[in-house]
Amino acid sequence: MQRTMNKKQTCLRDHFLISMPHLQDDGFAKTIIYLCDHSEYGAMGLVINQPLALTLSEMLTHLEMKTGKYQQATSVYAGGPVQSDRGFVLHRPYLGDPWLSTYKISDEIQLTTSLDILEAISSHGSAEALIAIGYAGWGAGQLEEEISNNVWLSCPANSDIMFNMPAGERMQAAAALLGVNLNLLTAHSGRA
Repeated sequence: MQRTMNKKQTCLRDHFLISMPHLQDDGFAKTIIYLCDHSEYGAMGLVINQPLALTLSEMLTHLEMKTGKYQQATSVYAGGPVQSDRGFVLHRPYLGDPWLSTYKISDEIQLTTSLDILEAISSHGSAEALIAIGYAGWGAGQLEEEISNNVWLSCPANSDIMFNMPAGERMQAAAALLGVNLNLLTAHSGRA
């Protein structure tokens, strides 16, 4: 559901941003971002298709937390270049909410930044959580300008794509929601 911020802007919270093939920025080329917040003050999201060479088990060990069988193959993602020393967990409401620091994005997606959710995941596991380090951020009007310059496609988010699909398939699956085949788009941009 799109929400209106003012007469010109549409709120893209709980939407995917899909990078266009001509985007050459090393941090954002070939990425799909889940937008956690978007307002007249800016936007914040997490890259959801760039796994790091780090598993949740390794991360929990580094944090001196208990690890279990659930985390052995769970990837941690490069969420973006801002605050790359901070962790974020996108998840469905579960395991005894509320957490110490949770932001409700939609009825089915929340963003938690407190360690208590990692403790719960280490004890019980969760297939429907995405753990990221760092985030992507835009100042006031910056994202709108990038969209008008054809840097991003946007569409309503789909939690099945985010949580249940392999990372390498998420971008094309999100584009397919718009009826777009990214393989048919050119890497060259221009205006008529």
